[in-house]
Amino acid sequence: MSRPPLRIVVADDERMVRTALRVILEAEPDMEVVGEAASGAEAVSVVRSLAPDVVLMDVRMPETDGIRATEQILRTMASPPRIVVVTTFENDAYVYDALRAGAAGFLLKRADPDELIGAVRLVARGDSLLFPAAVRNLAAAYAAATPPAAPGWAARLTEREADVLRLMATGLSNHELSERLGVGPQTVKTHVASVLAKTGSRDRTQAVIAAYEGGFIMKKD
Repeated sequence: MSRPPLRIVVADDERMVRTALRVILEAEPDMEVVGEAASGAEAVSVVRSLAPDVVLMDVRMPETDGIRATEQILRTMASPPRIVVVTTFENDAYVYDALRAGAAGFLLKRADPDELIGAVRLVARGDSLLFPAAVRNLAAAYAAATPPAAPGWAARLTEREADVLRLMATGLSNHELSERLGVGPQTVKTHVASVLAKTGSRDRTQAVIAAYEGGFIMKKD
């Protein structure tokens, strides 16, 4: 029995961008764009009404921007969708704020169709869309403005969990972690879940950000 298609909402203040994304996504048999929004406020309303699986969220929109919209969706929905912020520049401070707010990752507007489709499928299955170099640079800029305080959770990590967090920050998937560490997939899932719990993170993206902001992972690492 085939699975139902992934239900997607596209939020962008440019109609041409929304149309282009819809055309690309709906060419895939396992994807359906169920709604669109032209502002952050509209995105919140549409997502609450339609309960999609994935949201493509522009960070710069009128009324309520993509950051505030992401925060509201994740804070107020019992089972929120996975949110990917879409941006023109990867070093935009807005991107980092959106990741800190709980977005599962970000995608550049110049990404090709295969990257877009792959990103949607990736976050839909619960993974995070991490670009280690970009996240590292954004975190370093944040840390320069806000000196990190030693995180209390760091001392609670086991040696193996600390290794897992450092490898997560390089963008490795669970499968790649399994191969690198020489342990089974279920063991990796257990370690990742423990890291998320101890860092107080919703997902891998927030755990990596916490690691950078707390100085657990330095820019030189």
